[in-house]
Amino acid sequence: MTEGRIVKGIGGFYYVETAETVYECKARGLFRQKKITPLVGDVVSITVNENAENTIDEIKERKNFLVRPPLANIDRLFIVSSICDPSINTFVLDRIIAIAEYKEIEPVIVITKIDLDSSYNKYYDIYKKAGFRVILCDNKSGLGADEVKSLLKDKVSAFTGNTGVGKSSLLNVIDNRLTIETGQTSKKLGRGRHTTRHCELYKINGGYVADTPGFSSVDFERCERVLKSELPYCFREFRPYLANCKFQTNCSHISDKGCAVIKAVNEGAVSRERHNSYAALYNEVKDIKEWELK
Repeated sequence: MTEGRIVKGIGGFYYVETAETVYECKARGLFRQKKITPLVGDVVSITVNENAENTIDEIKERKNFLVRPPLANIDRLFIVSSICDPSINTFVLDRIIAIAEYKEIEPVIVITKIDLDSSYNKYYDIYKKAGFRVILCDNKSGLGADEVKSLLKDKVSAFTGNTGVGKSSLLNVIDNRLTIETGQTSKKLGRGRHTTRHCELYKINGGYVADTPGFSSVDFERCERVLKSELPYCFREFRPYLANCKFQTNCSHISDKGCAVIKAVNEGAVSRERHNSYAALYNEVKDIKEWELK
């Protein structure tokens, strides 16, 4: 048996990179029986057969995984938003950040197309103050690409954001050996055409980068949820204040008397825009029970 990582999955075939080469494999039937699907990013054990299909025999324990896109063992999530065409939606951005935090994936905020609109400083300040790494990018000049590239080393990274924000263009600037097809935003629909056809890991700068088909915020939001009890901890700037709330066990951090988070918002220590996103997310999930997410 040989150990490797699944770097591509397409049409029921999985391509596993080992120390020697990449093997085309099929998953053994036992995974189907147990309703387990191998994911791109999985570390697996395979059997290489001379006169038959190579098989995936074991999937190692996952650090984390996403339902859609189907990816496992992600270290960093680069959340790409363009300052215009399409414009930043901070509620969607904050939802994705919260999910990444919940999954113990480091979120990195990437703001593109800064050459087209100078209002990016407002968003840079909000997310920098909240404790995130924020990278400003101009895909035409290459600004920001080196900073993104430096964060890929020794990590498994994924890029998310609505089509048209510049994910594929950014990857092409980072490493011109990639031949990821790019598309323009539809003026009629306000969103871009899907340009990537399958989930695949690319080896770049000593790490892996995932480019995925239709990794849009809509799919991400539908498939991942955070319970209300966990949500406050997914807003990292809230954490220093959570233990100081008057009613720690049942404070919603929205309008509760004696809430240290609300006090921090009123004093300017926590962004009101971020708190508004938290309140909207809380109201969405407040009635969801843990068993409903199984």
